[in-house]
Amino acid sequence: MQHVVTRPNAPFRTSNGALEIHQIPSWQDNLIWLLVSPDSGEAAAVDGPEADSVLEYCKTNGLRLTTIFNTHTHSDHVGINRALQKRDQLESIRVVGPARAAAAVPGITEPVDEGDTVTFSGASARVLLTEGHINGHISFVFDDVLFCGDTLFGGGCGYLFDGPPEKMYASLHRLKALDGATRVCCAHEYTQDNLRFAWSVEPENGALAERIRGVWSVRARGGCTVPSTIAEECATNPFMRWASEPLRQHVADQMPGVPMDSDADVFAATRALKDTKAYRQLGDESLPLGA
Repeated sequence: MQHVVTRPNAPFRTSNGALEIHQIPSWQDNLIWLLVSPDSGEAAAVDGPEADSVLEYCKTNGLRLTTIFNTHTHSDHVGINRALQKRDQLESIRVVGPARAAAAVPGITEPVDEGDTVTFSGASARVLLTEGHINGHISFVFDDVLFCGDTLFGGGCGYLFDGPPEKMYASLHRLKALDGATRVCCAHEYTQDNLRFAWSVEPENGALAERIRGVWSVRARGGCTVPSTIAEECATNPFMRWASEPLRQHVADQMPGVPMDSDADVFAATRALKDTKAYRQLGDESLPLGA
């Protein structure tokens, strides 16, 4: 099955230069992130549904996979652990994962939770508890780069498999408070679908219109729209725009009778509206794709 991204983004460095961040497409729309020490060639994978693409990438580029960072326990995130386990290669790998779901992380050697600090090749990361998609979900912030698994996507957020909505709202509220220049390295290329929904609830948003034009152009060339930035998400992502009066009105019009008294209520209603998938009936002709 061909990946939706045929032209992955080039590696980039964290703002302090300590790490290079590489992007590896996997399965159909998963994005595996590889943290690389420019000095030693040591590499760490963030999540992944399988191991072959990572091992091949490391071999081709002369890198050594020593570490896995797991944000949560869905199979397309710990599949890399299981694949390495089958090869008898996981025992030699450091596995950092969510302490609250440690029993479901194959090979975990370092359970971490909210407030912990982890290091990789001399670079430090904060651990944030970002539940809502699934219990125990965590995110890692290395300098100006956020690895957020399935909590925050380009233009969207993850399904609320465990929920409740208040947990996801709280998680997004915390991520919204990060520095605006923080790059959002999520685990899937879902941006087009997410922005189609965003336009259905906030067509007055000029920044959103501009982002849609840019995203459609990148995707037409097979490129990847991830990473975005926290500032871009705050300006265009409906799940971080609960204070927008036009958005609140559009959601209320489409979800009559649903509580809209608090920001958390607005988030919950917006997520429930997206789950109906009615927005997918909107064709590209309804989007601001003109100049």
